[in-house]
Amino acid sequence: MKHIIAFAGSNSKNSINKHLAIYASGLVEGVAIDILDLNDFDLPLYGIDLENEKGIPEDAHKFLNLIKTSNGIVLSLAEHNGAYSTAFKNLFDWMSRIEGKTFFGKPMLLMATSPGGRGGASVLQIAEDRFPRHNANIVEVFSLPNFGTSFSEGKIVNPELDAELKNKVERFQSEL
Repeated sequence: MKHIIAFAGSNSKNSINKHLAIYASGLVEGVAIDILDLNDFDLPLYGIDLENEKGIPEDAHKFLNLIKTSNGIVLSLAEHNGAYSTAFKNLFDWMSRIEGKTFFGKPMLLMATSPGGRGGASVLQIAEDRFPRHNANIVEVFSLPNFGTSFSEGKIVNPELDAELKNKVERFQSEL
């Protein structure tokens, strides 16, 4: 059985991006799914002095290994001030010190959501530019605007946006 990982690029306990990642990954049929939480990986703020003094934390190796051993990635990025959240950027920085090609060519469904009408468009633009340089195979990109009115009770309630995501999930699944 194929195995995918799903996570939000956020450390919020009530992350709207985690809700979206859980929903989208649940639409993938016939796979085992591991829902990851950045809070389960204890990583100090990256710095070269810290790396030289203490090495790379074991939790960075663990997360990178979860990517490496998966068949695909469902990632929904939180947008903070138009960019990645600090928690995600820190994880990304630590992993890139282990392996520059952090995504190992795994098929990725890249998403973002936000309370506003742009649905994380800025962070998606950054990721679409950056991630392929780290061997990401971005199969599909999905933005969910207006989370508060578009998502309820664990699913997308806007029929057009839900149909769009389901089409993108099908394409992602075909690449696994």
